[in-house]
Amino acid sequence: MKKHKIALIPGDGIGPEVVAEGVKVLKAIEQADENLSFEFTEFPWGCEYYLENGKMMDEDGLEQLKDFDVIYLGAVGYPGVPDHISLWDLLLKIRKGFDQYVNLRPVTLLNPSLTPLKNKTEKDIDFLVIRENSEGEYAGAGDWLFKGKPEEVALQTGVFSRKGTERIIRYAFEEARKRKKTLTSISKANALNYSMVFWDEVFEEVSKEYPDVGTYSYLVDAASMFFVMQPERFEIVVTSNLFGDILTDIGAAITGGMGLATGANINPDREFPSMFEPVHGSAPDISGKGLANPIAAIWSIAQMMDFFGEEEWGKQIVTTIKKLIDEGEQLTPDLGGKASTEELGSHFTNLLIEGL
Repeated sequence: MKKHKIALIPGDGIGPEVVAEGVKVLKAIEQADENLSFEFTEFPWGCEYYLENGKMMDEDGLEQLKDFDVIYLGAVGYPGVPDHISLWDLLLKIRKGFDQYVNLRPVTLLNPSLTPLKNKTEKDIDFLVIRENSEGEYAGAGDWLFKGKPEEVALQTGVFSRKGTERIIRYAFEEARKRKKTLTSISKANALNYSMVFWDEVFEEVSKEYPDVGTYSYLVDAASMFFVMQPERFEIVVTSNLFGDILTDIGAAITGGMGLATGANINPDREFPSMFEPVHGSAPDISGKGLANPIAAIWSIAQMMDFFGEEEWGKQIVTTIKKLIDEGEQLTPDLGGKASTEELGSHFTNLLIEGL
């Protein structure tokens, strides 16, 4: 039997509500598959913890987490705690501390009714964005000079190392080769004449090792337009930390909204745990009302199963999400239904087991 140790960080707002439904799915898988077992340990970290303790997580938090196989995160962020604190002192601390340099965001239309784009089908919107997740514009490098004076200056430095740039581009080429897909690089070399020129040059260098992979390169402004007007152009996309953050929210918008947006933060060498999360945020305005859509949190379980090498379970989860949406019987209000978070999660779990 394969036993996987999972660290739960439900976090803030709707995080605990959607994580509970994801755990429900994992427990159902455990019951249905005698070869799989999951052990859960929950950590109380997040903004409430910060307000009580002055920190988002324990000082030795990474040490506590390092022996887990994966981390399952709900959401961080809450009124009264500045966003840069909740982001840097927990989410980015884990991503950077565990060298989770690959961020995987599927942009997949599950049902034509979900997209605001006219005449686009599931075949038109089905691609994967691979985002550099460890440096770039989110490296935290810079300075703030002459605070409070007329000459005040804020400097934010993007850091693009050869190691960081080459490894994410190589990962994307390997993924494109494995899936027999084209690879599109998105940058902004016409304006960012150091970092993005460097990115483009590394992409061109690495591409020579993969003559079997068809490639395209777009400026980020053109790519943003194509995400909306011609999403069928894309199969595998690789881009920087900031551009990936922005573009994948466009991807969420054209596939049904943030309630369906999932993400995986991967340490490919498995030296440290990887982290799986819905990316919709903590939504404190609907917290505790049973209105949160748990599909993104459930979809992140599919990504977790893929990471564990249980691809059939990953496919089964995504297939069941499609079935759930096609039925339309137990959907949360953001999808036009009246079901609660718990009702949707329970119905999904029943469909998952029935579909085996």
